[in-house]
Amino acid sequence: MTMSHTQPRRSVRRVAVVARNLLASSVLALGACHRPAGVANAVGHQAAATPVLTESDVRDRDIEFYQMRAASDPTGAFDLARLASLFLQRSRETGDQRDAARAESAARRSFHNRRAHNDQAGQVLTSSLLAQHRFDEALVIARDLRDRNPDSPSLRAAVAEIEMEVGQYDSARIAFDSLWSARNDLSVVPRLARWAEIEGRPDEARRLMRHALALAQRSPWLSREQVAWFWMRAGDIEFRMGHLDAADSAYRIGLATHPDDYRVLSALSRLAAERHAWTSAIEYGNRAIASNLDPATLGTLSDAYAATGDSVRARELAHALDVSVRSQPGAYHRAWSLFLLDHDRRLGTVHQKIVAELRTRRDVYAYDLYAWSLHRQGRDDDALAAVHGALAQGTQDAQLFYHAAVIERAAGQTAIAGEHLARARALNPSLQ
Repeated sequence: MTMSHTQPRRSVRRVAVVARNLLASSVLALGACHRPAGVANAVGHQAAATPVLTESDVRDRDIEFYQMRAASDPTGAFDLARLASLFLQRSRETGDQRDAARAESAARRSFHNRRAHNDQAGQVLTSSLLAQHRFDEALVIARDLRDRNPDSPSLRAAVAEIEMEVGQYDSARIAFDSLWSARNDLSVVPRLARWAEIEGRPDEARRLMRHALALAQRSPWLSREQVAWFWMRAGDIEFRMGHLDAADSAYRIGLATHPDDYRVLSALSRLAAERHAWTSAIEYGNRAIASNLDPATLGTLSDAYAATGDSVRARELAHALDVSVRSQPGAYHRAWSLFLLDHDRRLGTVHQKIVAELRTRRDVYAYDLYAWSLHRQGRDDDALAAVHGALAQGTQDAQLFYHAAVIERAAGQTAIAGEHLARARALNPSLQ
């Protein structure tokens, strides 16, 4: 069997994971059960005459309420911090980056008004910056919060996760090793699970994420959207371990928990594509992009339509993906970079973006992208050196092993290429 460069491949939405985990900390700090009395009373009085408000309806009303309060007291801090948290929650649920920017603005104003005893605003500010891929700024603020609260496991874990995200693995390792006793903390355990994945301990990651899910299901203050996120993360780990049936089950429970969640729909679309179940991939993907034009899902849909012979629709989606991402500042969305590289498009531009990102974000997936970009340009000796960075932490991800195998074979290292291809296929049997 030959190695194909055009296999649909899953993309790891690491940014969303980091921002989501940090938001869990900010929700804990702010008190997620808090709701303005005016809104709560309005819901209660209308219950007999109208349908019960959805969580999204309540959130939007809360945003209006805190916008009015913040406008009436522009020098205050708590109302702005709460408003920032709500904007970030809506950004997470809808994928709207404008709300991430609104969250940043409100959090900065809150932090400016009162720095002391206002860690809530700092945590939301950190999460909003991560949602915008501004890792260096987020790390500075997260470290400041941790240094002022050295006994807080959630703040220590937040810093460790950002360090992991940017590839500062030695610092992250020290922090995570010190956090094991806090694994019953819902803001800590998902980060421990992701760290276990990065270090090549997928079984431990699976156990930790299942533990986090159990904690989440027992937490009455979590919204359905938040519980669905835990199911999605559990499914992601199963997916990367090659347990596709278990991943499918977790994703479906997540979708039942929070119907029409675009992130879970996107995950189901990618899973269907891995199985070459193109009709299902298209169905889930179209439902997902109806809410959010996520680059990873647009790429999956384009490949799915191409696989079914609908080249016109495949080109339309590739163009939509191009338009949605091309004008963004900074690094490209990693799923978009992979899509372009796999389809031999804009290789030079993509490579420049990847090199620029490597200046500040040197995690295993950054090195994987860099190596793959060099390979697609025919620079296999250079790519071979970059492969070592992608595999350095022992991360068990089929994408990393597959790319390594292709590059090693192209560079003439057939023995190690065979070993890595076998490992990739064990994790993802659809690879050729």
